[in-house]
Amino acid sequence: MRTLRLVVPALVVCAALSACGGTDGPATTPGGPSATTGQPAPASPTTPESPTTPAPPLKSPGGPTVPPPVGGAELTGTITAGVEPNCVLLDGYLLVGGPRDVLTPGATVTVTGRVEKGTMTTCQQGTPFVVESANRR
Repeated sequence: MRTLRLVVPALVVCAALSACGGTDGPATTPGGPSATTGQPAPASPTTPESPTTPAPPLKSPGGPTVPPPVGGAELTGTITAGVEPNCVLLDGYLLVGGPRDVLTPGATVTVTGRVEKGTMTTCQQGTPFVVESANRR
């Protein structure tokens, strides 16, 4: 009986604590201030963003602003090495696939392919660009 008197309150406390947790972000009230910053909550968009809406242009280091290609595209420039082994970049795009004898750091190339934003890589940088063909210039 003594054990039952200890177990029941412990279970009630556990249930109460688990009900308090589990929020995914700061608590806000619709149109009210944020509970953590005191700033007004951002307004939610009235229409969802279209999947065909182009992303903002990328700024490549030391170069011009390069808009992300939509569908099939062609990129020209000098390849740079990524921070991870066997990762190569061109104007902020991570080159995935393609002939590795052509896609070497320092080479000036023209590549054709497409952007694949949802592709997971181990390179941890750049927007994935699946290479269909590559030529040195």
